Amino acid sequence: MVHPSLESYVEASRAAPAPHPSLLSAEERRQAYRDVALANRGDVQAVEAVRDVELALEGRSLRARLYVPFDDESKALVVYFHGGGFIVGDLDTHDRLCRRLASRSRMRFLSVDYRLAPEHPFPAGVNDAVDTIRYVHAHLDEFENPGAQLIVMGDSAGATLMTVACALTRNETLGIAAQVVIYPTLGPELFTGSVHEYGVGHTLDIDHLRYDYGLYLDGWTDHSDPRVSPLMFDDLTNAPPAIVVVAECDPLRDEAVAYAGLLEHFGVRVELLEAEGMIHGFLRLPTMVPIALEIIDDLAEHMHRCVEAAK
Repeated sequence: MVHPSLESYVEASRAAPAPHPSLLSAEERRQAYRDVALANRGDVQAVEAVRDVELALEGRSLRARLYVPFDDESKALVVYFHGGGFIVGDLDTHDRLCRRLASRSRMRFLSVDYRLAPEHPFPAGVNDAVDTIRYVHAHLDEFENPGAQLIVMGDSAGATLMTVACALTRNETLGIAAQVVIYPTLGPELFTGSVHEYGVGHTLDIDHLRYDYGLYLDGWTDHSDPRVSPLMFDDLTNAPPAIVVVAECDPLRDEAVAYAGLLEHFGVRVELLEAEGMIHGFLRLPTMVPIALEIIDDLAEHMHRCVEAAK
């Protein structure tokens, strides 16, 4: 059941649903997504410093934004990949969330503007995630965190890319204390029970997500490829410890729970945090859902425990 604080928001989205993504160009969708995010930005969490940087990856560079909280403990640097169905989202759309996460966790956040489809289809996003983690590990001094461990984090599509990157680099020494996976999408099949229960009328329309997967995959038909469907990895031994955040009323809930179970099967330490009554994307709605701040605080404490355990 949807949390009472979200009922009016969900009802409004049902009364005036977003147009099907096929009716708009990718850039029109990005601008609309950006406009909504900035219009609802409201008061933002103050941090000590915000600095835009460039990540000089092999053959390309990516924009990124570093957030330094006032109570910076410098124990970990969080590498963050935003959500947006592989198509939309940027540093500005998730600026408010990154500020809150950095402040509440007392850790530095590096938000990365990875390449998006359809201009850069699969596996561009996966490659950006893998190469970003390797780059940051090798250049921690650039972020004034020379002795820090890494936490890799993402929400929605960004979380998906991070799960894949953690699996592909699991046998490398990259100092990853934890992977924080927030309501990920873990493949284009989308046939779980939670999809049937919440896939229509709960703000994330599964038909829209299927369309976005088509743009992202751009004709790639092998859905059993674990880089597309991370639940298909046949070995996750040595993957980083995980914190998996799910929302009760999210169509993607069941696959995230299955991912937590898959990690446990391979001996990876997992903490599964379920937000009762919440919908997909709820962490970006703290003014509407004050309990989101409590969940962020709880998530931050779990992150600190992972850092301490990795010492």
